[in-house]
Amino acid sequence: MNVAYVFSTPNASFILEKMIVPQLEEGRHGANVVGMFFFVDNNYLLVRGNPTGERLAAVARKSGMLLMGCDQCCYQRAIADKLIEGIPIGCFPDLYKALAGAKVDQVITL
Repeated sequence: MNVAYVFSTPNASFILEKMIVPQLEEGRHGANVVGMFFFVDNNYLLVRGNPTGERLAAVARKSGMLLMGCDQCCYQRAIADKLIEGIPIGCFPDLYKALAGAKVDQVITL
């Protein structure tokens, strides 16, 4: 099953760091994660040097998983140019386009 995550909860850091990222690193997540989209302060996870974001980016590079930050959220926080290399920003139309060929079975919002 192909899943995409949308992170909007203030608990995204904990969920990623303690649950999802270790499962992805160990190959035991149980679903193929094709993309992750980050809203509001969760975009700070994607800033260069953030340990969780760096781990997530390493997984994404190996698997081809899309990581994307909300463009307006990144601009508002003045971090659009501080994200880990290769992580784009965009809005929903950009996300839809980027995931068009991924055959997403389920979108999970956390």
